[in-house]
Amino acid sequence: MTIAPDAPAYTGPIAHLTREDVEQLGRELDAIRQEVIDTRGERDAAYIHKVIKVQRSLELGSRAVLLASIFPPAFVVGTVGLSIAKILDNMEIGHNIMHGQWDWMRDPKIHSTVWEWDNASTAEGWKHSHNELHHTYTNIVGKDNDLGWGIMRVDEEQPWTPSSLFQPAMNFINMCIFEYGIAAYDLELGRVLRQKKKGRRPSAEWEMAAKKTVAKIRRQAFKDYVAHPLLSMIALSGPTTLVANLTANFVRNVWTHSVIMCGHFPEGVETFELKDIPEDEGRGDWYVRQMLGSANISGSKLLHIMTGNLSHQIEHHIFPDLPSNRYAEIAPKVRALFDKYGLNYHTAPMPQQVASAWHKVLRLSLPNGFMESTNVRNAPSQLGKLVKAVRGDNRTRRRILKEFEAAGAASIGTAV
Repeated sequence: MTIAPDAPAYTGPIAHLTREDVEQLGRELDAIRQEVIDTRGERDAAYIHKVIKVQRSLELGSRAVLLASIFPPAFVVGTVGLSIAKILDNMEIGHNIMHGQWDWMRDPKIHSTVWEWDNASTAEGWKHSHNELHHTYTNIVGKDNDLGWGIMRVDEEQPWTPSSLFQPAMNFINMCIFEYGIAAYDLELGRVLRQKKKGRRPSAEWEMAAKKTVAKIRRQAFKDYVAHPLLSMIALSGPTTLVANLTANFVRNVWTHSVIMCGHFPEGVETFELKDIPEDEGRGDWYVRQMLGSANISGSKLLHIMTGNLSHQIEHHIFPDLPSNRYAEIAPKVRALFDKYGLNYHTAPMPQQVASAWHKVLRLSLPNGFMESTNVRNAPSQLGKLVKAVRGDNRTRRRILKEFEAAGAASIGTAV
């Protein structure tokens, strides 16, 4: 999608809209937001207090059960309970509190400025990378590091290189250790390492942030992998408690990674080029970018809670500071605006969204047009060309990539 600052109209999926349309859309979304702000109150406060109480009770109960985890039933019950508790802590509680969704309550214990979560990332680092950068530059290639976490090719306009072939494996590894991947991403570790190779020393501010992150990781590791297993040794359940904690953290990592993948990676979700974003991007333009750069997950109320209501990713990105329990309530109003202005409200069940996101990861690990132009009959020759593109010099690679792209376009045209 292009938002052309000097042109009278837009291009791409909003080409049918005028500037007046986009401005009016912004005003209508502002009205929805204000309606929620005007009606926030006891019902919302009771909700977040209840979720926190349930999460803490579930974690405490699960850890108590794991004291007897040498017995298989206790191991299973304790591990499942702890996994759910960690997911609730990160998704519906930590993520949303640190977004400032509950700051309006003026509760000194439930406030974005003081909340810390059960995660390797520090709250301070996460709020900078997520709230300030990701939500400001949503799906802008090169600016939004959440878009591929700096380890993946996420748009056809990005150059393909042989290293792109490894991105499905990299994404899988990232999923398994997601909390540590996010901690590294919050620190922009890749950028800092590249600068070090050029002889540039990290700033004192970065070194302080890195020390805080390492200290946080140590505390988390000590709690889950030393303190609680040692406590369980009283009942000879130390090793099984260690395995339970490892499993719970793994489950949390896979779940949160999957939810986040569903929010911005599925096929059909728009990405943007920085050059196409006007410097004076208006409120309506910003809303449209959030709307087209996000995708929802359809499902039950329990699913919505377990995703931190990021199953309503569209509503969350439009209104990141509204209480999460209100997203389901305003979703029909938001969807009605999509329909009114002829925009695609991207929503599907979680298995479908996860599959779509992984399909995109795999597709973009290959040259443009490769997947579209490859079939059972020509697969051997296509793979042979791909090997030549990997091993060949730059000139050979550019020629083969152009051939793949042209063949892919032809295949799509034939299918249509």
